[in-house]
Amino acid sequence: MIGAIFQYGSDTVEVRIVGTVVLFRTSQFQQFAEIDGLKLDRYGVMKEFPDLVDEKEWKKIAAQRFKDKIKKMKTEKERIEYVIYDLTKFGYTPLYLQKQGFRPIKL
Repeated sequence: MIGAIFQYGSDTVEVRIVGTVVLFRTSQFQQFAEIDGLKLDRYGVMKEFPDLVDEKEWKKIAAQRFKDKIKKMKTEKERIEYVIYDLTKFGYTPLYLQKQGFRPIKL
């Protein structure tokens, strides 16, 4: 298990990676959710995947593409580095990185 904590405006977002599963949690909610359970921003998805502009099922397709990309990566470290890179593009500020059994590292 490896995780990262981000700041987005006044909200804190925690991301955990357990194997090939990426879980998200905001400071408002107690439970983690996969990408399927998140509210995706249409503008951000269209910026990342311009071919989905006219697609009615854009949320499902974008979530599946994200999951497929994560599954192709070999290690949890590679996955968290990608998530940090990807979320930084959309205005999230990475604060901490933590591996299971280790102290958090300030980013």
